[in-house]
Amino acid sequence: MSLDSYIHRYVPGADGSGQTLVLLHGTGGDEENFLRLGRALTEGTPDMAMLSIRGNVGENGMNRFFRRLGEGVYDMADLSRRTDELAAFLSAAADHYQRPQSSFIGVGYSNGANILANLLFNHPDAVGPAVLMHPLIPFEPAAQPGLAGKAIFVSAGEQDPVTPFEQSQSLMEWLGRQGVAIAAAVHRGGHEVRPEEVEAVKNWLAGQRRSG
Repeated sequence: MSLDSYIHRYVPGADGSGQTLVLLHGTGGDEENFLRLGRALTEGTPDMAMLSIRGNVGENGMNRFFRRLGEGVYDMADLSRRTDELAAFLSAAADHYQRPQSSFIGVGYSNGANILANLLFNHPDAVGPAVLMHPLIPFEPAAQPGLAGKAIFVSAGEQDPVTPFEQSQSLMEWLGRQGVAIAAAVHRGGHEVRPEEVEAVKNWLAGQRRSG
């Protein structure tokens, strides 16, 4: 898989840890605006390397990581194919940028969280720890023993009109059954990323950096 398969930005780090934030935007985002979130999540600490990726599927002029047939209705064949493509890209990026793939920390929001979750379901070694912000997984994944012991953070909004809170709870319950070390942040709002949510993820990432 060539690095040309995804438009992306790689920003070298200065913390010497070898860890790299892999940033996956939501519908309509791109690699540049999600770098801003990455910087906010690491503010006040030595700069971590960042790999911000643009989804290569278009929907009404908006970038996405896989096709859907309607709101919350996924094109499952396309999701599978795009997930495999992302896994291959991350392997190529680790080689090219000389970053240990086991020290990749995935951070996805909305559509980016959805493909990151599916990546974990099918390629659990593609990243190390992971942050799933407002994921929507409208299906029951197969059991994945390769997730045992992995650290995963899930954030959600109780009134989220895009990602029903019950589905976030179901995902967290499924992750728990796989032996995942789960952390979570829930706010009373909707699909937006709130400042307290950013702060919670930031604190969790700081802990992952200490353990990494």
